Amino acid sequence: MSAVADKAQVLARIREGGLIPIIRTPSADEALAMAEALVAADITNLELTMTVPGAVEIIAKLVKRFGDRTLVGAGTVLDVASAQACIAAGAAFIISPGLDLPTVAHCRQAGVPVFPGALTPTEIIAAWKGGADMVKVFPCSAVGGAAYIKAVKAPLPQIEMVPTGGVSIDTAPAFIQAGAAALGVGGDLVDLNALRDGRAEVIADRARRYIEVVREARAAHAARANKS
Repeated sequence: MSAVADKAQVLARIREGGLIPIIRTPSADEALAMAEALVAADITNLELTMTVPGAVEIIAKLVKRFGDRTLVGAGTVLDVASAQACIAAGAAFIISPGLDLPTVAHCRQAGVPVFPGALTPTEIIAAWKGGADMVKVFPCSAVGGAAYIKAVKAPLPQIEMVPTGGVSIDTAPAFIQAGAAALGVGGDLVDLNALRDGRAEVIADRARRYIEVVREARAAHAARANKS
Protein backbone atom coordinates (compact mmCIF):
# COMPACT_ATOMS: atom_id res chain seq x y z
CA MET A 1 0.00 0.00 0.00
CA SER A 2 1.40 3.40 -0.95
CA ALA A 3 2.09 6.21 1.50
CA VAL A 4 -0.52 8.32 -0.27
CA ALA A 5 -3.13 5.58 0.18
CA ASP A 6 -2.12 5.16 3.81
CA LYS A 7 -2.41 8.89 4.38
CA ALA A 8 -5.85 9.03 2.80
CA GLN A 9 -7.02 6.15 4.97
CA VAL A 10 -5.65 7.75 8.14
CA LEU A 11 -7.43 11.02 7.39
CA ALA A 12 -10.64 9.16 6.60
CA ARG A 13 -10.49 7.31 9.92
CA ILE A 14 -9.87 10.51 11.85
CA ARG A 15 -12.83 12.18 10.16
CA GLU A 16 -15.00 9.14 10.78
CA GLY A 17 -14.06 8.80 14.45
CA GLY A 18 -14.25 12.52 15.06
CA LEU A 19 -12.30 12.32 18.33
CA ILE A 20 -8.61 12.57 19.17
CA PRO A 21 -8.11 11.94 22.90
CA ILE A 22 -4.91 13.62 24.06
CA ILE A 23 -2.84 11.46 26.40
CA ARG A 24 -0.59 13.71 28.48
CA THR A 25 0.57 11.90 31.61
CA PRO A 26 3.61 12.24 33.88
CA SER A 27 4.64 8.61 33.42
CA ALA A 28 4.88 5.96 30.74
CA ASP A 29 2.87 3.43 32.76
CA GLU A 30 -0.03 5.86 33.13
CA ALA A 31 0.07 6.64 29.41
CA LEU A 32 -0.16 2.95 28.55
CA ALA A 33 -2.98 2.38 31.04
CA MET A 34 -4.89 5.40 29.73
CA ALA A 35 -4.57 4.15 26.17
CA GLU A 36 -5.84 0.74 27.23
CA ALA A 37 -8.94 2.29 28.83
CA LEU A 38 -9.68 4.33 25.70
CA VAL A 39 -9.12 1.45 23.27
CA ALA A 40 -11.47 -0.68 25.38
CA ALA A 41 -14.18 1.85 24.49
CA ASP A 42 -13.45 1.52 20.75
CA ILE A 43 -11.72 4.88 20.42
CA THR A 44 -10.11 4.78 16.97
CA ASN A 45 -7.56 7.62 17.30
CA LEU A 46 -5.11 8.47 20.08
CA GLU A 47 -2.60 11.29 20.50
CA LEU A 48 0.42 10.70 22.74
CA THR A 49 2.16 13.97 23.51
CA MET A 50 5.90 14.44 23.45
CA THR A 51 5.71 15.82 27.00
CA VAL A 52 5.24 12.26 28.30
CA PRO A 53 8.59 10.83 29.46
CA GLY A 54 9.92 8.41 26.84
CA ALA A 55 7.17 9.41 24.43
CA VAL A 56 8.78 7.93 21.31
CA GLU A 57 9.22 4.55 22.98
CA ILE A 58 5.66 4.67 24.26
CA ILE A 59 4.35 5.40 20.77
CA ALA A 60 6.16 2.31 19.51
CA LYS A 61 4.63 0.22 22.31
CA LEU A 62 1.14 1.57 21.65
CA VAL A 63 1.44 0.86 17.94
CA LYS A 64 2.57 -2.69 18.64
CA ARG A 65 -0.14 -3.30 21.24
CA PHE A 66 -3.11 -1.46 19.76
CA GLY A 67 -2.18 -0.60 16.19
CA ASP A 68 -4.70 -3.04 14.73
CA ARG A 69 -7.51 -1.29 16.62
CA THR A 70 -6.60 2.39 16.80
CA LEU A 71 -4.43 4.98 15.09
CA VAL A 72 -1.63 6.22 17.32
CA GLY A 73 -0.45 9.75 16.64
CA ALA A 74 2.16 12.01 18.21
CA GLY A 75 1.31 15.38 19.75
CA THR A 76 3.24 18.45 20.87
CA VAL A 77 5.73 17.78 18.08
CA LEU A 78 7.79 20.96 17.74
CA ASP A 79 10.53 20.17 15.22
CA VAL A 80 11.64 17.95 12.37
CA ALA A 81 13.82 15.71 14.53
CA SER A 82 10.91 14.90 16.83
CA ALA A 83 8.58 14.27 13.91
CA GLN A 84 11.13 11.98 12.29
CA ALA A 85 11.54 9.96 15.51
CA CYS A 86 7.79 9.64 16.02
CA ILE A 87 7.18 8.56 12.43
CA ALA A 88 9.95 5.98 12.74
CA ALA A 89 8.22 4.67 15.88
CA GLY A 90 5.01 4.20 13.90
CA ALA A 91 3.04 7.40 14.56
CA ALA A 92 0.14 7.58 12.10
CA PHE A 93 -0.20 11.35 12.33
CA ILE A 94 1.66 14.34 13.76
CA ILE A 95 0.10 17.20 15.75
CA SER A 96 1.67 20.40 17.04
CA PRO A 97 0.39 23.33 19.13
CA GLY A 98 2.00 25.74 16.65
CA LEU A 99 3.16 26.06 13.07
CA ASP A 100 6.68 24.94 12.15
CA LEU A 101 6.86 24.84 8.35
CA PRO A 102 9.92 22.53 8.13
CA THR A 103 8.05 19.97 10.26
CA VAL A 104 5.00 20.23 8.01
CA ALA A 105 7.20 19.76 4.94
CA HIS A 106 8.90 16.72 6.47
CA CYS A 107 5.59 15.06 7.27
CA ARG A 108 4.29 15.72 3.78
CA GLN A 109 7.41 14.19 2.28
CA ALA A 110 6.98 11.16 4.56
CA GLY A 111 3.33 10.81 3.57
CA VAL A 112 2.13 11.26 7.15
CA PRO A 113 -0.83 13.54 8.00
CA VAL A 114 0.18 16.65 9.91
CA PHE A 115 -2.03 18.98 11.96
CA PRO A 116 -0.09 22.09 12.98
CA GLY A 117 -1.58 24.47 15.49
CA ALA A 118 -2.93 27.93 14.74
CA LEU A 119 -5.38 30.36 16.27
CA THR A 120 -6.08 33.48 14.23
CA PRO A 121 -7.49 33.39 10.68
CA THR A 122 -4.10 34.53 9.36
CA GLU A 123 -2.34 31.69 11.17
CA ILE A 124 -4.93 29.13 10.06
CA ILE A 125 -4.53 30.19 6.42
CA ALA A 126 -0.73 30.11 6.75
CA ALA A 127 -0.86 26.57 8.15
CA TRP A 128 -3.17 25.44 5.37
CA LYS A 129 -1.07 27.06 2.64
CA GLY A 130 2.01 25.55 4.26
CA GLY A 131 0.65 22.05 3.70
CA ALA A 132 -1.43 21.17 6.75
CA ASP A 133 -3.85 18.31 6.23
CA MET A 134 -6.00 19.69 9.05
CA VAL A 135 -5.37 22.63 11.34
CA LYS A 136 -5.44 22.29 15.11
CA VAL A 137 -7.18 25.42 16.39
CA PHE A 138 -5.62 25.98 19.81
CA PRO A 139 -6.39 27.17 22.44
CA CYS A 140 -9.90 27.38 21.07
CA SER A 141 -11.74 28.09 24.30
CA ALA A 142 -9.71 31.24 24.84
CA VAL A 143 -11.27 32.92 21.80
CA GLY A 144 -14.88 31.80 21.98
CA GLY A 145 -14.94 28.03 21.50
CA ALA A 146 -17.51 26.70 19.07
CA ALA A 147 -18.73 30.18 18.16
CA TYR A 148 -15.21 31.03 17.03
CA ILE A 149 -14.95 27.89 14.87
CA LYS A 150 -18.29 28.71 13.25
CA ALA A 151 -17.15 32.27 12.53
CA VAL A 152 -13.82 31.20 11.02
CA LYS A 153 -15.29 28.31 9.03
CA ALA A 154 -17.73 30.67 7.27
CA PRO A 155 -15.04 32.24 5.02
CA LEU A 156 -12.74 29.18 5.16
CA PRO A 157 -14.98 26.13 4.59
CA GLN A 158 -12.23 24.32 2.68
CA ILE A 159 -9.91 24.17 5.70
CA GLU A 160 -10.55 21.20 8.00
CA MET A 161 -10.19 22.25 11.62
CA VAL A 162 -9.60 20.31 14.83
CA PRO A 163 -10.54 22.56 17.76
CA THR A 164 -8.62 21.77 20.92
CA GLY A 165 -8.89 23.40 24.32
CA GLY A 166 -12.25 23.68 26.02
CA VAL A 167 -13.76 20.60 24.37
CA SER A 168 -16.01 18.76 26.81
CA ILE A 169 -18.95 16.39 26.70
CA ASP A 170 -21.18 19.47 26.92
CA THR A 171 -19.44 21.58 24.27
CA ALA A 172 -18.68 18.78 21.79
CA PRO A 173 -22.03 18.98 19.95
CA ALA A 174 -21.62 22.71 19.33
CA PHE A 175 -18.10 22.22 17.99
CA ILE A 176 -19.28 19.51 15.59
CA GLN A 177 -22.24 21.58 14.41
CA ALA A 178 -19.88 24.54 13.93
CA GLY A 179 -18.04 22.50 11.32
CA ALA A 180 -15.16 20.84 13.17
CA ALA A 181 -13.65 17.89 11.31
CA ALA A 182 -12.63 16.26 14.59
CA LEU A 183 -12.15 17.23 18.22
CA GLY A 184 -8.99 17.23 20.29
CA VAL A 185 -10.11 16.19 23.78
CA GLY A 186 -7.98 16.49 26.88
CA GLY A 187 -8.76 16.29 30.59
CA ASP A 188 -12.53 16.03 30.29
CA LEU A 189 -12.02 12.56 28.79
CA VAL A 190 -8.46 11.59 29.66
CA ASP A 191 -9.14 11.67 33.41
CA LEU A 192 -5.90 11.04 35.25
CA ASN A 193 -7.56 11.06 38.67
CA ALA A 194 -9.98 8.31 37.66
CA LEU A 195 -7.08 6.26 36.33
CA ARG A 196 -5.11 6.66 39.54
CA ASP A 197 -8.15 5.70 41.59
CA GLY A 198 -8.38 2.43 39.67
CA ARG A 199 -11.55 3.50 37.87
CA ALA A 200 -10.53 2.94 34.26
CA GLU A 201 -14.12 1.98 33.49
CA VAL A 202 -15.11 5.61 34.14
CA ILE A 203 -12.80 6.70 31.32
CA ALA A 204 -14.12 4.00 29.00
CA ASP A 205 -17.74 4.88 29.75
CA ARG A 206 -17.08 8.56 29.11
CA ALA A 207 -15.30 7.72 25.85
CA ARG A 208 -18.36 5.77 24.70
CA ARG A 209 -20.53 8.75 25.57
CA TYR A 210 -18.26 11.04 23.56
CA ILE A 211 -18.56 8.74 20.55
CA GLU A 212 -22.35 8.82 20.89
CA VAL A 213 -22.45 12.61 21.30
CA VAL A 214 -20.33 13.17 18.19
CA ARG A 215 -22.49 10.78 16.18
CA GLU A 216 -25.70 12.50 17.30
CA ALA A 217 -24.30 15.98 16.63
CA ARG A 218 -23.22 14.99 13.13
CA ALA A 219 -26.64 13.56 12.37
CA ALA A 220 -28.31 16.75 13.57
CA HIS A 221 -25.88 18.87 11.55
CA ALA A 222 -26.53 16.82 8.41
CA ALA A 223 -30.31 17.04 8.90
CA ARG A 224 -30.11 20.80 9.31
CA ALA A 225 -27.94 21.11 6.19
CA ASN A 226 -30.41 19.06 4.14
CA LYS A 227 -33.28 21.35 5.14
CA SER A 228 -31.43 24.52 4.16
